[in-house]
Amino acid sequence: MAIEISSAFDSGAIEVKAVDGERADLAIRHDLAADGTRSEFLQWFHFRVSGAERGGASLRIVNAGRTTYAAGWRDYRAVASWDRRRWERVPTAYDGEVMTIELPPAPAPTYVAYFEPYSWERHLALLADSCARGATLRRLGSSVQGRDLDALVAGEGAHPVWIIGRQHPGETMAEWFIEGLLARLLDDADPLARALRAAATFHIVPNMNPDGSVLGNLRTNAAGANLNREWLAPTAERSPEVKAVRDAIHASGCAAFFDIHGDEALPYVFVAGCEMLPDFSDSQRDAQDRFAADFRAASPDFQSEHGYSASKYKEDVLKLASKYVGHEFGCLSLTLEMPFKDNANAPDPRVGWSAARSARLGAAMLDPLLRHLQRT
Repeated sequence: MAIEISSAFDSGAIEVKAVDGERADLAIRHDLAADGTRSEFLQWFHFRVSGAERGGASLRIVNAGRTTYAAGWRDYRAVASWDRRRWERVPTAYDGEVMTIELPPAPAPTYVAYFEPYSWERHLALLADSCARGATLRRLGSSVQGRDLDALVAGEGAHPVWIIGRQHPGETMAEWFIEGLLARLLDDADPLARALRAAATFHIVPNMNPDGSVLGNLRTNAAGANLNREWLAPTAERSPEVKAVRDAIHASGCAAFFDIHGDEALPYVFVAGCEMLPDFSDSQRDAQDRFAADFRAASPDFQSEHGYSASKYKEDVLKLASKYVGHEFGCLSLTLEMPFKDNANAPDPRVGWSAARSARLGAAMLDPLLRHLQRT
């Protein structure tokens, strides 16, 4: 009896090339726009394997070497779950062209993904739970396909702080990070959370790219736009998500900005700052350096040795969210990156970098943030 592969569900994405018993040849598909146009990006996968409950399955991703970030498959292991609650790394090999995923037997059909998914239903539950715990929901606009683009507002302090996640929808660790951050920020029993809400007003957008999330894209929205290249001149047709958030930031002002992401290749947690901007000030440099030092003290998962070079984005620098905001407001403005693989400084053989670790990192970031606001 042959296994069966399906992906017709929220964030599902894979192409089935051939199935032979308990073996299958699969291909990662390109990001799709609403009209079916394929973008240049292909990396995300999320699918279900049925019929492998007794004998497991051997899955070959035949185009792994031709994906957008092929170098990211080195030392990578896919995540899998049969109950959709507990996700673990499974044996994965990459020979430079083909990536082979070995699934063990399981009590039920197994879901396989690039990283632990964060569903649209969980996103809606996060919004409702946050409101029940004291946050206010503010609808900023809608996506290309008409999904709500929402911000959670918490606190009553003078400093406006903006935190956004999932401009690149396949970087699901970003919303897990924000879930953990919100859990602590809205905890009335946490004195640090109370101090933060007194010092700042938080505007938190857990999912900047709802269409891409549901479509199963890695980086683009339903118009085929990479949102983190749209900040200089967003339009209502191509990038309404960025336009809505950018307009709201200009209306509120910004004292600190954080754009949460995941990196395909680097096995570390790090931040990328604004030091490449021509108007980058000494006070911004000092704020970046102090924030990084405070974050290292708050979480062993964070480090500053490995990351992006300052010259990485010079040509299109103001098209990126954190660079645009840093330029416009002269504030602390950072992109935070987490790995798709594992944290090489603190590896976990069973789960690698995970949703739970992302959430704990989100909670830990509140410590250096409070220190920053106290110095502002």
